[in-house]
Amino acid sequence: MRIFDIHTHPILKREGCGVDAVTLLIKSSRELGITGMNILGDVADQGPSQNATQITKINEDSARLVAQHPDFFTFFCYLNPTLGERPVMREVERCVTRHGTRGIKLECANNAADPCMKHVAKAARTFGLVVLQHSWSMDTHDRAKGNGVQTDPEHTALFAHRNPDVQVIMAHLVGCGYRGVIAAKHLPNLSVDTSGGYPESGIIEYAVEHLGADRVIFGSDLPIRERSVKIGAVLGSRISPADKQKILYDNAARIFDLK
Repeated sequence: MRIFDIHTHPILKREGCGVDAVTLLIKSSRELGITGMNILGDVADQGPSQNATQITKINEDSARLVAQHPDFFTFFCYLNPTLGERPVMREVERCVTRHGTRGIKLECANNAADPCMKHVAKAARTFGLVVLQHSWSMDTHDRAKGNGVQTDPEHTALFAHRNPDVQVIMAHLVGCGYRGVIAAKHLPNLSVDTSGGYPESGIIEYAVEHLGADRVIFGSDLPIRERSVKIGAVLGSRISPADKQKILYDNAARIFDLK
């Protein structure tokens, strides 16, 4: 089966990753059946709430890889919504017009239920982009330990509910768990990606049962998680081959208009 990985971070500042390892990364990915990867950026660089200059640097790093390997990489424009409407719109327009970005990536600068998310929704509508929100079941909304503001599944669902004309992806199916699936269930504009944590028996089947295979999208969270393990979780799930192909490739192909 062909595979497209919607959730990767190949530029993390750590040993074994970075630009020098890209050729090996592409080769090993293709050996696993991965025909393309979407870059979400080095979202932890310079802390959880970067300034405008740092945001641009993160996106330029992603865009450079796409320019070097356009047949393999796409990328999402990383944002800090707390910077305000003008910086958000300016950065998204820059990433769209200069680099052809395919979506928006949000991490831990703020919670997905915060008022500043209206700037993200405006940018997504204006440029026709999907929004991928870092999400995890944590029951927390604080900045303790320097890890930024966490977004629970219900917060991502609230953003999707408030903006039904925006396509939203709730990251980390395993991290959001059954709770995340239930939060997304009645929101047709909200999908989930398979990234986050070790495989959990039954979670993919549960997501397909309640959301439909069209709303479950493959993501590995490379290099934090191992690609082959995440692929195996889908291939080993008790769903039809057609649904596995939707998750591994077809749904991403629809989002990215892959040929």
